[in-house]
Amino acid sequence: MPDFQIYRLKCRKCPVNYMNAAHPVARAVPSQDRRLFLRRLTLGAALFAVPGAFAEQLTRTPPQTEGPFYPDKLPLDTDNDLIVVNDGVTPAVGEITWVSGRVLDERGEPIRNALVEIWQCDNNGAYLHSGTSNREKRDANFQGFGRFLTGSTGEYLFRTIKPVAYPGRAPHIHYAIKMKGRKELITQCYIEGHAGNERDGIWKSITDAKARKSVTIPFVPLKGSRVGELTARFDVVMGLTPEA
Repeated sequence: MPDFQIYRLKCRKCPVNYMNAAHPVARAVPSQDRRLFLRRLTLGAALFAVPGAFAEQLTRTPPQTEGPFYPDKLPLDTDNDLIVVNDGVTPAVGEITWVSGRVLDERGEPIRNALVEIWQCDNNGAYLHSGTSNREKRDANFQGFGRFLTGSTGEYLFRTIKPVAYPGRAPHIHYAIKMKGRKELITQCYIEGHAGNERDGIWKSITDAKARKSVTIPFVPLKGSRVGELTARFDVVMGLTPEA
């Protein structure tokens, strides 16, 4: 198993972030689906087990605008499970998606202790922000923002919903990569094949075809999932080599 956190069980009695299949709260995610996903995640990490492997194929992740809806007040719950808030039992509305990937440097080596932040609108198109256009319809069960600290493999993992479109934008998830408290990269990822991409000015502003492809990722059914979950992989390649 790679050296990374899974996602924090929504229980205030649990101080650690590792999945515990014996914990009663873990029943929210069927054990079979969990095992299938984690097995695939482990295999994906193995492809980069050798430092610098496939570095010549890497494309730097292009920076994108942060946008106006980075939370103006962070939620109390900022873990990497956006489907349920705190120790609630009602899940958010939307297609549950496991979004994973690695944070790599320009040589293809994993970056440890990178804080990955994501934020996105809920299934109604509302952000966790006081200025969101339809905040009265915001899904109170959707966390809207999450964080994950990478381990030695550079892996990160979030459980969230498949992003949806809202007026003027194609579906997307915002990312910020922080190191030592500083935002080193702000970007977004998009759904491969979505018709709205071609009408999205921010997506189209990426003029390099390889760079655009690097942030346009497939969202596919999680094989064997009994509840219709999806999976998506987005590797972030930083334009730097971290200090030792």
